[in-house]
Amino acid sequence: MIFNELLKFNRDQRIGLFVLVLLIVTVQCLYYFVDFSSTSPQSKEEKEWLALQTKIDSVKAIPESNGYKMYPFNPNFITDYKGYKLGMTTDEIDRLLAFRKTGQFVNSAEDFQKITKVSSSLLTKIAPYFKFPDWVKNKNINFQKEQKSNFKSFEKKEKKIVVLDINLATKEDLMKIYGVGDVISDRILKQREAFGGFVSMEQMQDVWGLSSEVVEELNKSFKVFKQPEIAKIDVNNASTKELMKLPYFRYAIAREIITYRSMNGGIKGVEDLSKIKGIPVEKVKIIALYLDFQKI
Repeated sequence: MIFNELLKFNRDQRIGLFVLVLLIVTVQCLYYFVDFSSTSPQSKEEKEWLALQTKIDSVKAIPESNGYKMYPFNPNFITDYKGYKLGMTTDEIDRLLAFRKTGQFVNSAEDFQKITKVSSSLLTKIAPYFKFPDWVKNKNINFQKEQKSNFKSFEKKEKKIVVLDINLATKEDLMKIYGVGDVISDRILKQREAFGGFVSMEQMQDVWGLSSEVVEELNKSFKVFKQPEIAKIDVNNASTKELMKLPYFRYAIAREIITYRSMNGGIKGVEDLSKIKGIPVEKVKIIALYLDFQKI
């Protein structure tokens, strides 16, 4: 009886109930059939970010690699950096460098492992890239024990070394030196071009990748016979940008030069130059040959 009373609605209540149901149905239809996503145009910055994200995703899809590609090389001239890239430990590299300081050479993969104590797995990976001189390949397995005496006799049989001017040397001339290949020879020529010419063979030490042994061999075959005609930099009037044309002067040093000359009435010579913060004192005499101190 009470339940039947609750189900009885007057006319206004029935209209209200109908409107409520209609509103619910309408909202549900709008939700399913109307796209409420933003249709505002993308800005230029948003488009650039989306394009960049696409590139990032494509890079992520590429399998990882260490990015280091090996080429044939002489294991006698492995540097700390190259040894690290090859996967050698610091102890293994140090053993090789200590052995080389005795004036001896590694002439086979077996000798290399014996001296450095690298693992067989690493040796298997890098040994195919070992490149020894032809005269080493023709020696028998007892060459290592007789290396010093044989090498001395080999030097005696060599033709007399013809010393050339380093500032006139060609790529082919440089590549005749043991330990100087295609990349190193290009690097030396590029350094010579940057300086406008070498004023001292000491500058070979500034060429990245040259070991002390190779520098020694270069000094045997090349000299600076005549000072090159260099467009010297006016150190007392040059701008920061002009000073930085000399490879020895980075931005910080160039700014220190300008500060020093403004506070001290100019730079008169080597003595003043050596007082400037950041100047490599051991190279100051060489640096001075590229500068003009006259105009103050």
